[in-house]
Amino acid sequence: MLNKIIRLGLTLAILVFAVLQFIEGNIGNGIMLVLLSGLVLFTYFRNENILLALWHLRKNNMGKAENSLKRIKNPEASLVKGQLAYYYMLMGMVESQRGIGKAETLLRKALSTGLRMKHDQAMAKLQLAGIAIAKRRKREAMVLLGDVKKLDTRGMLTDQVKMIKAQMKRI
Repeated sequence: MLNKIIRLGLTLAILVFAVLQFIEGNIGNGIMLVLLSGLVLFTYFRNENILLALWHLRKNNMGKAENSLKRIKNPEASLVKGQLAYYYMLMGMVESQRGIGKAETLLRKALSTGLRMKHDQAMAKLQLAGIAIAKRRKREAMVLLGDVKKLDTRGMLTDQVKMIKAQMKRI
């Protein structure tokens, strides 16, 4: 909670200083300070550690992604609701490389907290379908895959859905 207040306070202080620069006639300094306050406000809505973790996950470097996420102390208090959902999703993806027990709870928590984008919801449900297959819960996996097909409007996950369906046939 304190982290959020500090970021908003810093944004407000920079904006006040920018207004003072405009009043004094230093237009360039004022514009630069307004842009800087926008950057600080951006970090209020997008945590830099989550952005780093996303970058490392795209590069398939799970260790660095986990380290970026572990730098966030007390995520329930320091992150806004949307960031918290993505934190849970990313931690679930990292945990799925180790074991499926904790990964399932984290991914379900991410979905219940509220992932904003449909393709992120589809990705989380696809991961959950894979976990359900690993735990031999075929009916649950079918329901999750149906949800993935509905949410994946661009068809980015069709190959992964086919792979999971092929795994389902083996059960």
